[in-house]
Amino acid sequence: MKKTLGARFFWLFLLVGFFLCSGVSTTFAKSEAVYTKYNIHAQEKGRSAKASYANYTNPGVGHLIIPRGSKIEILKKNRKRFVFKDEQTQKKVTFEFHAGRMGMKINDYIALITSPTPVSNDDFSKLDLKGIKKGKALKGMTREGVMAALGYPAAHRTPSIDASRWIYWTNRFRTIAVEFDDKGLVKETVD
Repeated sequence: MKKTLGARFFWLFLLVGFFLCSGVSTTFAKSEAVYTKYNIHAQEKGRSAKASYANYTNPGVGHLIIPRGSKIEILKKNRKRFVFKDEQTQKKVTFEFHAGRMGMKINDYIALITSPTPVSNDDFSKLDLKGIKKGKALKGMTREGVMAALGYPAAHRTPSIDASRWIYWTNRFRTIAVEFDDKGLVKETVD
């Protein structure tokens, strides 16, 4: 039975609509190289690693920190994740994302946590630099230092970065709270 031209266009339109609505990337642009504004905490699994908008600051065995200022190449993305390659280690990292919990789209999030140009550490104190290198929130660190060390906090648990408490996940099951004093310095970290 011959299909009419209208039926063919209907099925083509339906198929394209499915891909657009499902979050499958329909653009095949060149990969983009950017620099990380914050440490990215990931968990190594063989040749690849997984990271998350929730940060997982200490996921256990295989904990890997991709340092602030690392040059990464974003290889692909859709609305739920993006994959990048760390230029230094050549490690591929799948970064999970949840637009509803972050209150933004994935492209906005990538722009938030990366920079098109190299980042500088010149404005950080010695204490901030120590925490950034360790990937930890140390007592006395600034908000900017904590964010560089642990990542941008997940918005559904830390709706404002002006709040006196930021919540981070250590892994999928546990969180830590970073408490700031009235000067914006870490006063304690609570498990």
